Parts: sequence; structure tokens; C-alpha cells
Amino acid sequence: MDALLPLGTAPRPDSDQDLAARLRAALVGLAGDRVQGLDAAKILPVLDGADVASLDLDLTDVVVGMPTGAQDKPEPWRPQVTEREAAALRTLRIDAHPMVAVDLPVDLTTEITGLQFSWVTAADDTVGVEFVEPTDDSPVSGHARVAVSRDGLAGTVQGLLAVALSGNGIALNDFDLQVEQAGPREASLRIEAGIKKSFLSATVTATASASVDDAMVLTIGDVELSSGNPIVGAMLGAIRGRLEAAAGRKIDLSASLPPGVQLADVQIDVGEDIVLTAQLA
Repeated sequence: MDALLPLGTAPRPDSDQDLAARLRAALVGLAGDRVQGLDAAKILPVLDGADVASLDLDLTDVVVGMPTGAQDKPEPWRPQVTEREAAALRTLRIDAHPMVAVDLPVDLTTEITGLQFSWVTAADDTVGVEFVEPTDDSPVSGHARVAVSRDGLAGTVQGLLAVALSGNGIALNDFDLQVEQAGPREASLRIEAGIKKSFLSATVTATASASVDDAMVLTIGDVELSSGNPIVGAMLGAIRGRLEAAAGRKIDLSASLPPGVQLADVQIDVGEDIVLTAQLA
């Protein structure tokens, strides 16, 4: 039932303009205060009978902030459904050039085809849509591209780390992040951070790597956390143990998806921008 999106009073939208307005209101309400700019986002649906032939969402300049608590999560719509009408969203396109996620500009292009849903009517004379999970009999296909600048990613990670450390009375006085590509589906990460607390100062180094094989299994490797300062190194002991326990962990990316969604390929390209692309079968 959490896959229900309310769209106001019955009857269901019968024009592109009406559907766009109702979708905008629903998305703004669903996003809450942590998302800014949705009220100005471009929403272009094209109705074809009960089906939506296409839906284009342009999220350029939308800003997504950090969640601040449970109050940010709206109450789910749980109506007493009295009627369902099966329909299809043939093509969904989402673009953002860019949007901002936690101070990081993100360039996004996504296209998905073959989505299924139902128009629902509730006992209180409201309507909405109920999303239907893809299956082997009704699969979806598509592709996605996400890009962030290397410098922007470093700045965002530095800012988040500085805030986290300050809560423990630790100052971050130096920071460097390096991302290197080792193959079309493999990358490594290295962070060097200078920290200071009272009279104690040190450099902390964190490294990690990740690779995806042809079976779309993600392997985490080379996870290390260290410091040249023996006192700081001892203080990092518990954290180091938890982090390094992730080394060698394997995650089947395809297994986490519904039966009707098959991940055919992922690629990473590291340059001035870090670009991640994914292809659905």
C-alpha cells in the first residue's frame, strides 16, 4: 500500500495539464521541506486513454537536503480502494542538468520503459495511482547516467566529514580525496584527512576499492583505515575493525532487483567528472 500516490478528488485526470498539476502537488507533498524547487520542475505527461504514453520530469535546479528527522516523512496514503483500472506508463524520462543533492550538483539522465500501474479510486471519492512491481511477464528496460564532478564530490565529502567530527570536538584542518579508475567496472578511493583535537593532531588515511564482475556482483576490497600517529591509530581501532570487515564483501546487484528488472551492465568513467552508467536488459 505504500506504493500508492494520491492525486486528489475523483474522477482521475483526463488531460495532460490536469495530470501534470496533480503530479506536481503530490510530489511536493511527498518530498516535504527537505526538497526545494519541485514546484518549478517541468512535468510533461502525455495521456493515451488509461495509459500514460510518456512522462518527462525535468528536475534541473531541484535541491535535496539532508533529512532532519521523522517529521520529514509524510504519512502514507492508505485509502480503502474500491476500484482499480490497469494501465501502463510506456516511457518515463527523468533529467536534471543538474540537481543538487546535499550540496553536490548531480547530472542525471534516466529512461525506463514498460512500467505498469493501476488507477485507483477510494471510498472517500479520491483517486491516485498504485505502482505495480515489474515481473518476468511484464519486465522493464532502460538506462541511467549519473555524473558528479570530482572536485564537487571532494567538497561535499569534506563538508560532511567536518560536521561529523565537530560533534566530537575534532577539527578537520586538511582533506584530500582521490578516485582512480582501474577498469570499466572498477575504481579505488583514497582519503587523507588532517584532524586536530586539543593538543593532538594527526593524519588519517582511508582507502577502499570496488569492482563489478560480468555477473553484476559488486566486490568490496582493500578497505583500510590508518594513522601515522600511534595514539590516533589506537583510537581508530574499533572503527577500523568495522570498516575492514567489509573487505571481500560481495553484493549481487541483480538479486536486489525485482524479477522483472535485469541489470545488464554498469560502467564507471573517472575523469574531471565521475560518471556512472547502468543498462537494464
